[in-house]
Amino acid sequence: MSPEDPTARSGVHPVDEKLPPLKMATTGLQHVAAMYAGVVAPPLIVGAAIGLSGTELTFLTGACLFTAGLATFLQTLGIWKIGARLPFVNGVTFAGVAPMTAIVAATDDKSDALPIIFGAVIVAGVLGFFASPFFSKAVRFFPPVVTGTVITLIGISLLPVAFGWAQGSSPTADDFGSVTNLGLAGATLVIVLLLRRFTRGFVKQIAVLLGLVAGTLVAIPLGVTDFSPVADADIVGFPTPFHFGAPQFQLAAILSMCVVMVVSMTESTADMLALGEIVDRPADEKTIAAGLRADTLGSAISPVFNGFMCSAFAQNIGLVAMTRIRSRFVVAAGGGFLVLMGLCPVAASLIAVVPRPVLGGAGVVLFGSVAASGIQTLVRAGLDKDNNVLIVAVSLAVGIIPITAPEFYHAFPETAKIVLDSGISTGCVAAVLLNFVFNHLGKGRDAQDVTHPMEAGEEITGATTRAPATS
Repeated sequence: MSPEDPTARSGVHPVDEKLPPLKMATTGLQHVAAMYAGVVAPPLIVGAAIGLSGTELTFLTGACLFTAGLATFLQTLGIWKIGARLPFVNGVTFAGVAPMTAIVAATDDKSDALPIIFGAVIVAGVLGFFASPFFSKAVRFFPPVVTGTVITLIGISLLPVAFGWAQGSSPTADDFGSVTNLGLAGATLVIVLLLRRFTRGFVKQIAVLLGLVAGTLVAIPLGVTDFSPVADADIVGFPTPFHFGAPQFQLAAILSMCVVMVVSMTESTADMLALGEIVDRPADEKTIAAGLRADTLGSAISPVFNGFMCSAFAQNIGLVAMTRIRSRFVVAAGGGFLVLMGLCPVAASLIAVVPRPVLGGAGVVLFGSVAASGIQTLVRAGLDKDNNVLIVAVSLAVGIIPITAPEFYHAFPETAKIVLDSGISTGCVAAVLLNFVFNHLGKGRDAQDVTHPMEAGEEITGATTRAPATS
């Protein structure tokens, strides 16, 4: 924090700052808008695979919004040793979509599919909760060269999501990738950029939210905006506990979701480290353990109210990075909106009105900001050391594989692909392992300045001294 920062004078860290009600509500709503599509996509995909009716699908989607709000409360406000107490949004993890649809496909009676999924998520959540303090001890293996690589990968991995939104709501739609959709995404991007460039203060901070509203208004005369969700939604609804039946416990499904839990915990650890850097409150072992407890407890509770496994939402890290509003209470307000939308389907449908191309245009700014934050961290990571250059180079390459070559791991078992198809997870594991080998194992023996990749023995021009490797 700079000396001019009023929060510095008041002694309150920006993460713990309580903003005025209107500002807190609008910025909290902006977080909801940034992550809404990511929360509703998994229940829509799984529900469609099961063959749920429109009413049941709406119920399942509302339940996931409701449980995302509860999980966000756990993370931001915290109780006891649960919750990172950072501006951390939690919601349905997309890593669970593939195994959940596999469970659906393997279930003869589709009415048992959701109870089997819910039982598996409960067990995985409970096991993850008790494993959290042990998992968090790996934090010492996440120096800036690792965290910067992972943060960059988070942004790069999310950008294809924005590009997909920009093309339209469905790849099978006639207008998918049309000039209208891409133009609408471009217009929204331009609006956000203009607001960020030519406004100041509060308006500048909610530029993304204003861009979403403006983009939606532009979309109305183009016929892209669909108001039917508002007309068809009920005013009040509650996610009745175990609405789809009591949980069932099958070993294969439990093992599958435990693998997803490990992936989710790995990504959440990386996200907490990234967010800690952005808000100037580095996430230590204690913070990570508390954050993982919130993730896993939220996941264990979620199926009770018909929701899926919960995890951190990386796209909201980009919003924090861009707006510089670091208050965890703002995100808690967003969690309140999520709970409200889960209890009031009409409120949820208002966010659903925002066309996907509009979300895509705003997503370019949000997700690009995450990648930029990663690059900033890498600048401080000691890239004047050959070891660190190799760590970053190989880890980025490994992490980008699922993005650039989606079928690269097609011959691997489905369980393995859960991990391998997540560029964030594979890149994170690669960075941690390479950092251990180059900067911890036999530390100091091979430290050297950066050299040309093809000329390992040649020093950089002007380099006169050798410094120890940065871990």
